[in-house]
Amino acid sequence: MTDDEETVRLTAWVRGRVQGVGFRWWVRSKALELGLAGSATNLADGRVEVVAEGPRGDCLRLLDLLGGDAGGRPGKVTGVAERWSGPRGEGPGFLER
Repeated sequence: MTDDEETVRLTAWVRGRVQGVGFRWWVRSKALELGLAGSATNLADGRVEVVAEGPRGDCLRLLDLLGGDAGGRPGKVTGVAERWSGPRGEGPGFLER
């Protein structure tokens, strides 16, 4: 198994204008396209917390979409903080919370 195939858990906190603009729906659609399980949750401080589990390579692709110049991404991202850990067994699918 390569490093890209290792199952991991990515937790990312996305800052900017990311609430009330369809951002969680967009994250969900991208995560499902990548085959990742997890959730996107609005936080009280205006950030969105994204939790994704799956192969490291796919989680890295999602992270790139969150912070990069993704075309069609709603809102405006001003920063992304990330934490990597072992998987906890997220259920199937990707939820908006």
